[in-house]
Amino acid sequence: MQDQSLLVDALKNPKTKEKGFKALVKEFHQPLYWHIRKIVLNHEDADDVLQNTYVKIFKNIKKFRGESKLFSWMYRIATNESLSFIKEKSKKIGYSINEYNEHQINQLQADAYFEGGEIAIKLQQSIAKLPQKQRLIFNLKYYEELKYEEISEILETSVGSLKASYHHAVKKIKNELEGQ
Repeated sequence: MQDQSLLVDALKNPKTKEKGFKALVKEFHQPLYWHIRKIVLNHEDADDVLQNTYVKIFKNIKKFRGESKLFSWMYRIATNESLSFIKEKSKKIGYSINEYNEHQINQLQADAYFEGGEIAIKLQQSIAKLPQKQRLIFNLKYYEELKYEEISEILETSVGSLKASYHHAVKKIKNELEGQ
């Protein structure tokens, strides 16, 4: 991983901003895409949200003060963009956020970009039934293997609260899978 302070300096300098942004995209494209994809579930939607995330990062890099890691700041933007996308899209089609998420889960088997069998779909269905915050925490901890301190920076929540939410999420998923 490239030294993030050098990357931030390059992004904030008008002469090197474009080159720095290309380096940022190269380094963070995959993790940001998959973080977003786990929230919005659909490949095309994830691509749209990722583009919006990059625009926000590019426009707001001067506001980045370095109080958190660059990675945490970008994940926070990606998370907020993903949640806003879901809220807008569900509203547009007249669904509640939960109904929209359930609809997206039911579409996974038809998604050519979804890699996984029946067990993966059942796991995703169980995760989708979690409250939004628990779902985010579960994905960040379980799939992305982030430390609670990193998740705390991204979601701006205390570590103790995160641990409790993760524990409840795991318990709900286990109960859901055992009940199927």
